[in-house]
Amino acid sequence: MKGYAMLKIGESGWIEKERPVCGPMDAVCKPLAIAICTSDVHTLWEGAIGERHNMILGHEGCAEIVEVGSMVKDFKVGDRVLVPAITPDWNSLESQAGYSMHSGGMLAGWKFSNFKDGVFAEFFHVNDADGNLALIPENINTVDACMLSDMVPTGFHGVELADVQYGDTVMVVGIGPVGLMAVAGAAFRGASEIIAVGTRKVCIEAAKGYGADKFVNYKNGPIDEQVLEMTAGKGVDKVVIAGGGVQTFATAVKCLKPGGKIGNVNYLGSGDTINIPRVEWGVGMGHKMINGGLMPGGRLRMEKLSALVASGKLDLAPLSTHVFDGWEHVEEALFLMRDKPSDLIKPVVKIEE
Repeated sequence: MKGYAMLKIGESGWIEKERPVCGPMDAVCKPLAIAICTSDVHTLWEGAIGERHNMILGHEGCAEIVEVGSMVKDFKVGDRVLVPAITPDWNSLESQAGYSMHSGGMLAGWKFSNFKDGVFAEFFHVNDADGNLALIPENINTVDACMLSDMVPTGFHGVELADVQYGDTVMVVGIGPVGLMAVAGAAFRGASEIIAVGTRKVCIEAAKGYGADKFVNYKNGPIDEQVLEMTAGKGVDKVVIAGGGVQTFATAVKCLKPGGKIGNVNYLGSGDTINIPRVEWGVGMGHKMINGGLMPGGRLRMEKLSALVASGKLDLAPLSTHVFDGWEHVEEALFLMRDKPSDLIKPVVKIEE
């Protein structure tokens, strides 16, 4: 089979590999559509998870099953399925402890394009098919199905990590596709006011549609100063970090009320340490909590999130601004995500309808 791979840090291209082998509890799938993630950019060009050689990229997509293992009960060849970016081993001790995304070790539930070949290939392998796949509802198209693999669950997990409650004032830092879903998730959770930090017009317009009330442009001055002015010096109850870098945490802490919570789902691709401002953190006693987590995967989450889309309560169409047809556009879409032109939110490549 052919696949688009990271050859080494900074270099990518098409390679030939053996088709993956299907274990008794697993499935082999062929993509119907795939999406490019900023994480692919961090992995390939920044070497954020270290060197990888000839590793097929990609962890976002939807697919058709072409083979199932002998122990798979709920799926069959020909099923069109949602595939989460995170595919835990559900019988692991970490899963039993409530941290399935770390099954087998830190971030080890993230297998595609980390520990094994990803989905930018003619065929790809899914472990524990009954626990990790979900059927695509009939009224969800393949482009939106790609958003359900990572963007929706990651953005919503940021809201969960920040513990957004009814009436909270929430700041979302970064309104790319994950941040936009954090805005939507905060609105679903009953936030009274959502302050979005971002600069690109296409993202700001989408954020308004998902429930953002006010906007902060970092080009107009320090974010924390603008947010404190907006909130009469009080700050916000919760912060979701979906963009920026290691320096973003200091800004978030400065914007946060005592007793507030930060939920980080941003992939920190560079930097060695995160600095927390001592005084604004209450000299260590401000009850300002920081939670950072990889989004949960698994079938149940896919089914619940897809139900929001199927019911019409969550519209994913604004996310996919650039849609291509055919494998030959994978590299173009990848480089587009790296360069992030002003009109881009998310590129998707449709392989087959």
